[in-house]
Amino acid sequence: MGDSGATGALTRRRRATLAAGKGADLLPMNGRSAAVRQSSVTTDITRDNGQAKRNRSLETVQSKSKTEKRKNDIRERLSCHKTQESLLSSASGYNNYRGILNWCVVMLVLSNARLFLENLLRYGVLVDPIQVISLFLNDSYSWPACLVIVSNMFILVALYTERQLSKGSFTELVGFLVHCINLAIMLTFPAAVVLLVPSMTPVGGAVVLGTYTILFLKLYSYKDVNMWCREQSTVKAKTLARSLSCPSAQHFNGGDRKVFYPGNLTIRDIYYFVSAPTLCYELNFPRSPNIRIGFLLRRLLEMLFFTQLLVGLTQQWMIPIIQSSMKPLEDMDLSRMTERLLRLAVPNHLLWLMFFYGFFHSSMNFTAELLRFGDREFYKDWWNSETVTYFWQNWNIPVHKWCLRHFYRPLLRRGFSKMVSQSAVFFLSAFFHEYLVSVPLRMFRLWAFMGMMAQLPLAWFVGRFLRGNYSNAAVWISLIIGQPFAILMYVHDYYVLHYRQEAT
Repeated sequence: MGDSGATGALTRRRRATLAAGKGADLLPMNGRSAAVRQSSVTTDITRDNGQAKRNRSLETVQSKSKTEKRKNDIRERLSCHKTQESLLSSASGYNNYRGILNWCVVMLVLSNARLFLENLLRYGVLVDPIQVISLFLNDSYSWPACLVIVSNMFILVALYTERQLSKGSFTELVGFLVHCINLAIMLTFPAAVVLLVPSMTPVGGAVVLGTYTILFLKLYSYKDVNMWCREQSTVKAKTLARSLSCPSAQHFNGGDRKVFYPGNLTIRDIYYFVSAPTLCYELNFPRSPNIRIGFLLRRLLEMLFFTQLLVGLTQQWMIPIIQSSMKPLEDMDLSRMTERLLRLAVPNHLLWLMFFYGFFHSSMNFTAELLRFGDREFYKDWWNSETVTYFWQNWNIPVHKWCLRHFYRPLLRRGFSKMVSQSAVFFLSAFFHEYLVSVPLRMFRLWAFMGMMAQLPLAWFVGRFLRGNYSNAAVWISLIIGQPFAILMYVHDYYVLHYRQEAT
């Protein structure tokens, strides 16, 4: 009995101890209550549930994307078309035709190589540089060189007249008359020599008349600009307007001294202007800082190369075609005439393109670099011309600037309309084209004059009815079979008149 009682008491003490331990767990530990611990457990459970939901949603999205991908794959297998334009349609916006351009170049080279080979097989090698030199030096007097030397007299007369006008020794009327007489003799004197001297060859005459024509335009600009300077000085203007050759800051970045009227009336100044690749006179031209020897040598090599190429292709390609076209033209065989003239148009146009690059890029840049002449804009993007007027304004910038400054705008200031003034500019250009072709050949056919005046209705037609690529193509066609074709007609007539018996 006693042992059983002791055992029960021990058992009761152990149960009380366990109960006390359980109660102790509910007491605060490290400052936390049971409620806080319960909240932490709840948060962990909530977080675990959210992560599980996100995982399930991600699995759902991935499952849907796989489903959509399978559907898209099925659609792609079932459908391969969409709304789009053909590449050669203007609405497609596609403009990378470099491959087609390369193809055109390859076809052009191959076709002309065939023609060149055919020419060699038929005529042999016809290139003879000595024959070309003999065209300039046909007699012991060497008239072209003599006439170029004589042109210095007209330069000195213009300078002397301007000096007298600046000092007041000549009145404006007297100075104007002297300039007019000087300029008129410049056009008539070389033409008379070319027409009256039998030994003067057509090539030599063309070189002389071209030199005198350029000098005529230069001295006309020289007269006008100095007259504008005197008009400004009479009203005591301190600076000249830029249109009247005012020196601007950008013109003198090379450190050159500014020149003001009448300090510009010197031998050095006028001969620099005569040598410079421009037709418009200024008191202070833009100057480049130095001479680039590498650039100068490249332009010189281009000049020599294109000169030889032009001479060789003319002898080897042009002259045989011209000689073979005489008989059809004499017989008025229309079909053969058309075939021969089309054969002439292509080589003539290629030679014209070579002449353009050799003269307007190579030789004029060579001269400008040698003289440190800063304005090198001798041409613009005439090959993109969509109007005939744009072509004539941009293929020969020096002539365009002269016409605009000394002819077109003065006519507008005198009250003439734009149409009349533009027609007058074309008329002046047509006159000089005829002058430079008819006089050296000693025959007057007016082909060049009519070809130039025909540009007016052509310009109206292209501007009125054609746009974009069509108008650009029309300009190219006019270049290929237009004015160069008229010059070829002169060459043909010259051969018919002088070598009819030999050709027969």
